Amino acid sequence: MAKGSVRLGSITKAEAGFDLTRWHHPLCFIKEHFKGDITTLDMITGFKSLKTADQEDLKKLAADLENTPTEMAPKRLKTEKDGAGISDEAPTFVINFSPSHLTRKYKDAELPEGWKAFSTVIINETDDTLAKDKIAGFDFDGCLVKTSVQRHGADAWSLLYPSIPKKMQEYHNAGYKLVIFTNESNIDRWKNSRQKAVDSKIGRLKGFMKLVDAPMQVFISCGKEGTDLYRKPKHGMWLLLERHFNNGVLIDKTRSFYVGDAAGRPNDHSDADLGFAKAAGLEFLVPEDVFVEKLKIPCLSLKKASKMQSLVKYLSFGYGHAYLGYQPDQGHRECEERNF
Repeated sequence: MAKGSVRLGSITKAEAGFDLTRWHHPLCFIKEHFKGDITTLDMITGFKSLKTADQEDLKKLAADLENTPTEMAPKRLKTEKDGAGISDEAPTFVINFSPSHLTRKYKDAELPEGWKAFSTVIINETDDTLAKDKIAGFDFDGCLVKTSVQRHGADAWSLLYPSIPKKMQEYHNAGYKLVIFTNESNIDRWKNSRQKAVDSKIGRLKGFMKLVDAPMQVFISCGKEGTDLYRKPKHGMWLLLERHFNNGVLIDKTRSFYVGDAAGRPNDHSDADLGFAKAAGLEFLVPEDVFVEKLKIPCLSLKKASKMQSLVKYLSFGYGHAYLGYQPDQGHRECEERNF
């Protein structure tokens, strides 16, 4: 938040018995706590000490919100398998979180400086200025980097596409918060080698972040498949970001997206990334959509005696992009690109 800007705080009782104050941007606070009567704003401690202009701004904000629909129709996603629409509506759950719950260890494994654990999730600490209202979310293994179950260690990775660092820097410069959501059940399963699993995973992430050279937040779900609420396709990691790790800044899901390789396609290992995006209510993309430069191929004219329009179809090199051109028999133009 800018220095001198108005902040509103909500006070709750932490499990340890002390008062816990969470500071919000005015819009975030009013959306969460405003009950529909503008006069209740006068009851906020310190409200009358604000400048008259700030008081009026808050009242106007509350009045505008009162006249704004509280729910929008959910966006819909389609699987590549059957094309069926999937609603973004998903059951949610309560997260009993407090900053006092963060620890410097994941079970018996020490975490590097700047990393903390909560429940079955490991999270890197970031500066409050990284909080944004739009999120560019990414899976890690198979989306940003190539890894192998046969290779271990902090250096056992390589970029999936050479365009990734530049593209992620562009998203950062465009005002997105870069966030990685990754599953890593080895950290929980390797009871006798948990420290090795932690050092390997975090080491790869730190190496990747250094290469990209743009600030980003990371959530590592260490839980096993099944009932763990933070393991994709469940959206517990997203809820942690949205509610507790974005400094009170409200996220605009209509301008946010998530990229992952587990999309339920014939050769995918699962549809966990697609399910995560659906549960969180985010637009879903596969890595090829973001990091592969689409080719532009000119359509050549095909002369026919009938002078009928000709269909010329070109395919790019293995990434599922078709270039369709309906071309009269004179001249040529660029093909129209379509995905299939």
